[in-house]
Amino acid sequence: MTTAGLDPLAAFRVDDRVAIVTGATSGLGERFARVLAAAGASVIVAGRRADRLGRLAAEIHGVAVPGDLADPDAPAALVDAALARHGRVDILVNNAGISHIESALTEPSDEYRRELAVDLVAPFELSRLVARSIIERGGAGSIVNVASVWGLVGVGQIPDAGYAAAKGGLVNLTRELAAQWARQGVRVNVIAPAFFRTEMTDERMFQDERARIWMGRRTPMGRGGEEHELDGALLFLASPASSYVTGAVVPVDGGWTAV
Repeated sequence: MTTAGLDPLAAFRVDDRVAIVTGATSGLGERFARVLAAAGASVIVAGRRADRLGRLAAEIHGVAVPGDLADPDAPAALVDAALARHGRVDILVNNAGISHIESALTEPSDEYRRELAVDLVAPFELSRLVARSIIERGGAGSIVNVASVWGLVGVGQIPDAGYAAAKGGLVNLTRELAAQWARQGVRVNVIAPAFFRTEMTDERMFQDERARIWMGRRTPMGRGGEEHELDGALLFLASPASSYVTGAVVPVDGGWTAV
């Protein structure tokens, strides 16, 4: 068997595809947008901070669509903007998320509902809007949901019942949508990261010595993740490299959920 002309990395390219990335104003979402753009996609970035979003869009030659996914009208506005600009969406990365760390005994119900709205309901709305557009044009596409180890196990010592409930729901929503749409060309998978340094986690987890020691002891690899360590999982699930993969849960957690 000859290897002439064989390029295994070509399957990870997303040239000429259109991608939406939510929660792209900082952290993992910003990184996801840059990675997809570098791999050839035209990227629509969404988030609440218009100034940051605009700068990112300019740098990656993408399109910025500011908005708050807690607003029930925001998902449709985002998908409509993408379709108006490019005529289609091939990749959706449901990354936007919020957190409210507080004991379940005292967490206000309004905060719990807001977490569910942003972390679970909005991904559902975006997923079905994108899936409809893909199915109607007879195409193929990939939805990548970003959950968390909170969606797979309880953490307890960092109490956030709303986040855990939403991410757990997102994991099984992924499986259900994957099963519903598998024969219609839409793949749905989920990444479940552990602790990565972001705006949300930097001060509380990475700059706090006690938290850093706790995280290291609990994680078999002894450390939190670096942002580039999600690149491979993202490109695998978003690209044709995973053309026979749907409904998969991919923990990127340093072994957190293995023990």
